[in-house]
Amino acid sequence: MSLSTAVGFIIFSRADFAARVFEVIAQVKPKKLFVIQDGHRPHKPGEAEKCAQTRAIIDKVDWDCEVFTNYSEVNLGPGRRFTSGIDWVMSHVEEAIFLEEDALPSPTYFSFCEAMLERYRDDQRVMSITGCNFVNRNSTNDSYYYSKYHDSWGWALWRRSWKYYDYHMKSWPEFQQSGAFAQIFEDPYEKEFWRGAFERIHIDPQEINTWDIQWQYVIWSQAGLVVVPNKNLIGNIGCNLPNRVHYSDQYDFREDVPVEHIEDINHPSFMVRNRAADQNLFDIVHGGKDIRWRDRPLVKTLRFLASPIPSSGKKIFKEFLKK
Repeated sequence: MSLSTAVGFIIFSRADFAARVFEVIAQVKPKKLFVIQDGHRPHKPGEAEKCAQTRAIIDKVDWDCEVFTNYSEVNLGPGRRFTSGIDWVMSHVEEAIFLEEDALPSPTYFSFCEAMLERYRDDQRVMSITGCNFVNRNSTNDSYYYSKYHDSWGWALWRRSWKYYDYHMKSWPEFQQSGAFAQIFEDPYEKEFWRGAFERIHIDPQEINTWDIQWQYVIWSQAGLVVVPNKNLIGNIGCNLPNRVHYSDQYDFREDVPVEHIEDINHPSFMVRNRAADQNLFDIVHGGKDIRWRDRPLVKTLRFLASPIPSSGKKIFKEFLKK
C-alpha cells in the first residue's frame, strides 16, 4: 500500500513512542510526510537530547517519500506549536491526516481517513474526521456517524476547513452575543461548560495552552460536522504513564479501549448528527455526569468561568477555583 494523502506527524521527546507510531506509518508508505516538532524546554535536563533522538527516527524513511520537516528552535508549547505546525502543513497540501507521537493507530485508520477525505472533500458541512471513538463504539450499524465533537488523538482535515482557525478566537464575543452559540446545545450544563472554556481561551489562550478547543470552536461557529468511526482506530500509548506530557487523570478511562479495524466502509443513509452519542461523550469525557451530580458548586464555577476575567483578576480567579 502507498498512501496518497499526506501525513502530518507531530513529535516531541518520546522516541520510544514515536518509533512505534512511525512503524505503522511505514506500513502505509505515505508519499508525503510532514514532521512537526516543538523545541526543547531549557529547564528540563536532558530534553534536548531526547528531542534529537526522536527526530532521528525520521531518518528511517526507506520508501519513496517526500519528507518535510518543521522543527522549532524554541519551545512554543502545545497550543502555538500545534497551531503553527498545522498551518505549515495546510499551506503545502489541500488535505492531510495527522498523528501525534503517542497516538498509535490501527493501519486501517489511514484508509478510513483517506476515504472520508475524498468523499466529503467538497461537502462544506463536514469540517474534520477523527480516528477516536472511546465511548460510543458500535453505536450504529454504519461504519461511522456524524458528531458535533472533534477528538484530536488522530484526525484529518482539509485546508478549506482549517482556513477558519483562529488561535485567539477573536470572533467569540460576537458569536456568543448573536445567540448562535446557545443553539448548539440541548443540555444547559454543556452550554455553560463550553462557554467557560471559550471565554478563558479568548481572554488568554496561553492559560490553557492548547489548540483543539479553538478547533472545536471553529466547527461549531461554522455549523460543522465531524465524521467519527463506529470503532476506535486510535490508541494513546502515553496518557497514563508517568512521563506523559499534556494529559491529566481524566483520560484514565481510555486506557483499556481496544484499537480496532474498519475494512469495508458502510456509509450512513442520512446526514444527521448523532445527538445521543454527543450527549454521552460530554457526560463521560467532559464530566457532564459529575456536573449534574454536584450541581450547585460546579454550576457556580461554570458561571464564574463564563464571565469576563481581566488579566488583573487572574490571581482572584485562581483563588476562587481552590475554594
